[in-house]
This record gives sequence, structure tokens and C-alpha cells, in this order.
Amino acid sequence: MSRMEKTEVHGLMNRHLSSIAVILLSAVIFALVSCSDEKPSNDKNTLEVEEVIVTPDFSSDSAYYYVEKQVGFGPRVPNTLEHNTCGVWLADELRRHGAEVIVQEARAKAFDGKILELQNIVGQYNLEAKSRVMLYAHWDTRPFADKDTVRKNDPIDGANDGGSGVGILLEVARQFSIKAPSIGVDIVFFDGEDYGSPDGLPSTNTSYLYWCLGSQEWAKQPHRYGYRARFGILLDMVGAKDAVFNREGTSMKYAPNIVRKIWSRASELGHGKLFRNRETPPTIDDNLFVSELGGVPSANIVDYRMQVIPMGYGPFHHTHGDNMSIIDKGTLQAVGETVLSVVYSE
Repeated sequence: MSRMEKTEVHGLMNRHLSSIAVILLSAVIFALVSCSDEKPSNDKNTLEVEEVIVTPDFSSDSAYYYVEKQVGFGPRVPNTLEHNTCGVWLADELRRHGAEVIVQEARAKAFDGKILELQNIVGQYNLEAKSRVMLYAHWDTRPFADKDTVRKNDPIDGANDGGSGVGILLEVARQFSIKAPSIGVDIVFFDGEDYGSPDGLPSTNTSYLYWCLGSQEWAKQPHRYGYRARFGILLDMVGAKDAVFNREGTSMKYAPNIVRKIWSRASELGHGKLFRNRETPPTIDDNLFVSELGGVPSANIVDYRMQVIPMGYGPFHHTHGDNMSIIDKGTLQAVGETVLSVVYSE
């Protein structure tokens, strides 16, 4: 073969190779484009990203301060200066934390015939929201130490019984002012809860009606006409060291699903030692009237110790031992962050 023929052959081969390369490159590009146009796989193994719910950090130091502040006013017994002064401060503190406040005034007859001037203090958040939750505690204190052996006729400090629930809810309100919840929340401080007849006095079928006077008035006429809430949480005696929160009987009657929700969340947060799964007898507390008469199924987080006879409310219950010395920041923390977590998960 001549040199010219060889040159022509080589040229022809080069042109063929170039054509093949172009074809191969086009095929690769087409394959890549086709892959990029494919729809996302519906494979069951595909990972799904879940929404992360961020709950504010509850401060037990702040809650403790709020309990101490209330005790500093003195016993908060209706018809006293100490009671009125503390009531003004509570309403102002809720306003300071961004709540729209309603003070619901009422007059109620006590077991001894005395007419009590009561104030239910309501702090409302996210008023436009139709989906609402009610958080409540009582802010009055026992007018006498009927379970004590000394100074039985003197009023008690009520650091735990009254002060602790309010202290936690004021810290919850402070957190609402930092990061607002997506649902509507009403924080209610009920008055006249602890003015029932003294221990040892003969009881009748209607004796229970002299307890929880403020919540009974609220149930007859809520702070807003036609008020509805999906559920309520009552905090009563929630600050003492070695507290035990069993599943209270009245709560299990009216709001068993809410009890399970709260206790499950407490366990997830590591507070299962405090929140026990044992059910206690029904009690007469604000959640009875809010649930039965007010139509808001409510769970009561209450320190009820089964081993304490005859009532499980602790050795300091309705005595002068209910003072700041029994308040424990760990208990305040467990209850406070559980309540916050439930609210921000709704």
C-alpha cells in the first residue's frame, strides 16, 4: 500500500473514532439528564424529616422566686390586706409577661357564713386562637392551721399549697412572653379554694361545696362568654421535696387521656420517679368544678402520697410547716418543664 493510501486509511479511521466518541459522549449526557428528571422514589426506606418542636427552657430559679414573693406578702386569705396586695401584683405580673388580664370579682359565702370577696385572675394569650388550653392553680391560702398542734387558729404561709402552682405558672407566663405558643392559653389563678371547714368538723353531703369557691363561681360564669378549652391542667401542691404525683381519681374520671398525655411526657423527660402510674381516690379540688360544671376536662397534678394517712397530702398539709423550707427546685423544674412541653406540643 502506498504512502498516500496509508494516509487516507488513517484519516478515515480517525474520523470513525471521532464519530464513535461523539456518540458515546451523547449517550452519557442523555443518561445523566434522564436520571435527573426522575421523580423522587416512593421507596419505604426513604427518610422522612420530622418537625422538631422547640420548648423554652423552664427556670426553677425563677419559679422559686415567684413562690417566695407570694409568701413575702403574708398569708393570702380573702378579705385581708395581704390578699388584696398580692392579687394586684399577680395581675400586674401577668400583664408584664404579655397577657391580656381579666380580674373576675365574686362574692361567696364561706362555711361559717362569712361573705368572702373573691378575685379570679385570668391571663389570656393568643386570644384569636380557637384551640385553647387552660392552666390553673389557686392563689389563696388556708385561713387556719387546723392540722397543726400549735397556733391552730393562725393562717399559714401556703408556700406549697397555693404558692407553688402559681409560681410555676408565672414562670410559664414569662416563657410565653419570650416564645409565644401556637395555641391559645388561659392562665387562671382561682381564689377561695382553701376556705373549707376545719379538719375534724362534722361533714354533710354539701360540705364539699365550701371548698373551691372561686372555681365554682368561674364555672357558673367563665371569664368569657361561651368559653371553651380543649383541656385543662391544674397545679396544686407541686413544689415540695419528695413530692409524688399519682393519677388523681377525679382527673381519671373526666380527663383520662389528658392524664396519660401528661404522665407520658413527664416520663419522656426523665421525671417518671415523681409522676407515678398509681391511681388515687378522687379528691375535691378545682378540677372537679372546672371539669363537671365548666365543661373543660382537666387533669390535676397534685402531690398525693398514698402512705400518708388519712389524706395523702404530706405531713405539712394545712400546718405551719407549709413554708419555704419545704420548697424544692427539682420538683418545680419537673412539673414546670412537663407542662411547658405539653403546651408547646399542641
